Amino acid sequence: MARYTGPKVRISRRLSVNIFENEKGRTALERRPFPPGQHGRTRRRGNSSEYLAQMQEKQKAKYIYGVLERQFKKTYEEAIKLQGPTGEILLQLLERRLDNIVFRAGWASTRPQARQFVNHGLIQVEGKRVDIASYRVKRGQVISLSPKADKMIVIQHNRDTLDRSLVGWLEAGDGGKQVTVRSLPEREHIDVPVRESLIVELYSK
Repeated sequence: MARYTGPKVRISRRLSVNIFENEKGRTALERRPFPPGQHGRTRRRGNSSEYLAQMQEKQKAKYIYGVLERQFKKTYEEAIKLQGPTGEILLQLLERRLDNIVFRAGWASTRPQARQFVNHGLIQVEGKRVDIASYRVKRGQVISLSPKADKMIVIQHNRDTLDRSLVGWLEAGDGGKQVTVRSLPEREHIDVPVRESLIVELYSK
């Protein structure tokens, strides 16, 4: 499965958000809170065009959830066909990705790490191994760590040290080794720094 492998700190500085949720990105934003490049320090963020603002929101969503352009557009086209606010449904579909569930459960420190866990076959859905990060969970499904994953030091460390509250549409079980999808995520449960209305405006042109 294709994924972004370029410079991550530059992306975070360009979008003013620690996109990849890592310590390096957080530190870089604190030390250099301006866009990268020769003229980054003198560039004024407030003077950006409407189109640029829309593009940046789309880029934020893409990088946060680890989705490339083609897959992102496909997800948007699917959101259009469903009943409800398109932008909110788009985020809902992205939230239901299996790698995002692993991140939300506190088993992975970042979404890229969660994606790696899924790709390595460490996650089960309804007791069966699923190694597709973009797999979309459904209401009522139980997602759990495989026996191998439960014994891994890195996952045990994440479970013990990450101070991450479980979002309202997920329910923990079996001592934190599994989560159940109680309901579909609502906008209030999606804490990503994205203005989805701008993404809709961009694709509506």
